[in-house]
Formats: sequence, structure tokens, C-alpha cells
Amino acid sequence: MLSSEFFNSIFTSTTLTGTDFLIATGCSIICGLVIALLYNVRNQCSKSFLITIAVLPAAVQMVIMLVNGNLGAGVAVAGAFSLVRFRSAPGRGQEIACIFQAMAVGLATGMGYIGVAAFFTVLISVLMLVLNLVGIGESSKQERILKITVPENLDFEGKFDGIFDKYLDRYSIEEVRTVNMGSLYKISYHVLTKAGISVKDMLDELRAGNGNLEISLSRPTSSMDEL
Repeated sequence: MLSSEFFNSIFTSTTLTGTDFLIATGCSIICGLVIALLYNVRNQCSKSFLITIAVLPAAVQMVIMLVNGNLGAGVAVAGAFSLVRFRSAPGRGQEIACIFQAMAVGLATGMGYIGVAAFFTVLISVLMLVLNLVGIGESSKQERILKITVPENLDFEGKFDGIFDKYLDRYSIEEVRTVNMGSLYKISYHVLTKAGISVKDMLDELRAGNGNLEISLSRPTSSMDEL
């Protein structure tokens, strides 16, 4: 079990010393690097994002130290930080969670809770890594988006059901729209293919039913992880 001293603040007085500042800053930098490195294990992100996560705890820590109970300074800092959202593109949910984690670590080190910051960094980073490794919430590898183009005079409703029952476990129409000045229909299906099927055989049978017009089968591009 961790001792109570581990979770106590290193700041024993209202006056900030150079030693306390160096310890807090060093902890912020190390925690930021740990968060960035573990986040990069199973996530695709930019170099700029990783650098931001690495330095964000130290930046927040500095702000907290400078405010240090000053109400006026706190209000001014809050107003300055609120401008950041207007210069930021919408991010994925996990990216936003990572930013909040880095800010929480900076808040803890800025108040001198070095043990709390280190424990929180390891706990949340490892938890996020484990959830990524086990693939929680990931879509099935057999999920696809099937797009079939048919002539305008073809009654497509039920036309391909026999083929779908043969090759797919589940399918549903997501979108129907006209193309080529209304002379063609393009139908988008969200499908779940059966394991071990021949994609070529399925597409060949579909081509025979749609007059050899364009057919595409691709992975779904979903924005469900955005907030």
C-alpha cells in the first residue's frame, strides 16, 4: 500500500522554492512523455499532437503556480485558455480524453501533488493502452460498405436478396441516390460478410444482376469516435 506521504503536496509554504519548482517541472515533463508514448502505441496521431501532450502538463503546472490563489489572475488565465477552442479542429474522443489527462496531471504537479500526478499518469495511460489492445468497441473485420449502381428502370428492391443471403450475414440499405442526371441509381449497403467467402464470386454475381455497372466494396469510414 502507498503511504499517505506519497499523496501529500511537496509545497510546505506559500513561498515557492527553486527545488520545488524543478521537482514539479521534472515530474510534469516525465508524465507528459509517458502519456504521449503510451498513447502512440495503438493510435495514429500527428507529431504535433504528441509534442503537445508531452509539454501540456508542464504548461498547465506553470499556470497553476503563477495563479497561486490570485482570483484576478485566475479569471484572466481562464479567459486566455478559452480562446484555444476557437483555433482547434474537432478531435476524436480519445484525443480529447488524452488532453484532459495531461491537463489534470499539470494541475496536480502545479499544486505540488507529485505522487498523485505520477500515479494518475500510470493508471490512466495503462488503462487506455489495455482498452486499445483488447479492441473494445471496434467494428467487426467483416463489416463493409457495398455500393451498387443500377439502371433507373431496374427494380432493385429485393433484386439482390438471394446473393446477399448467400454471402452476407447481415445487410441494410444506408443510402439511395440518383447519379448521371438521374439515369442511374447508386445504392449503399452496410453489410457484414460471412467468414471465408470469395469476394470476387460475390461481385461477379452482383455484376450479372446490375448490368455490369459500377460496384464497390470498402471498409466503413465512421466518425463515431468524434465528440
